[in-house]
Amino acid sequence: MTNSSTPTRVAELYRDQVAPTLQREFNYSNPMEIPRLQKITLNIGMGEARENARSLDAASADIATITGQKPVITRATKSIANFRLREGMPIGVMVTLRGQRMYEFYDRLVNAALPRIRDFRGCPVKAFDGRGNYSLGVREQLIFPEIDYDRIDRIRGMQININTSARNDEEGKRLLELLGMPFARQ
Repeated sequence: MTNSSTPTRVAELYRDQVAPTLQREFNYSNPMEIPRLQKITLNIGMGEARENARSLDAASADIATITGQKPVITRATKSIANFRLREGMPIGVMVTLRGQRMYEFYDRLVNAALPRIRDFRGCPVKAFDGRGNYSLGVREQLIFPEIDYDRIDRIRGMQININTSARNDEEGKRLLELLGMPFARQ
């Protein structure tokens, strides 16, 4: 991790190239209108945590290694009998990244992790929510170079949500494109 005073590569790219390009393309009069990354949330849902409490610790360690930030354990908000789930049971781990850590994680995701996915043909374009936010599902945590293959107990997938200040999907997609997100060709 870099110290907090030096901007990351993605933050500099945004400031020097992406923001002026977006302002030109979408004719923003105020610089505060220009879309930017607000936060990135990583989530691992763990149904197996019911039977194996140690799996929660392993997933927590994996997510902490990937992000450099301690995750929060998420708990069930209500009981569901069919899933043998009681209110308050631990069911996953999540972490929210902002600022410097967010930009560092985004850089590693786009430039190191996504290219390591087998048969990768680009990220789906249809994963926007209508308000410029993007969701990406990853099948295994091994795509991140920080994870040591010999030290994992189980392959786990995770959900990555990228929240932007864009007003619609078109603006959000263009922001992520300019920041290097490899979208699939249509």
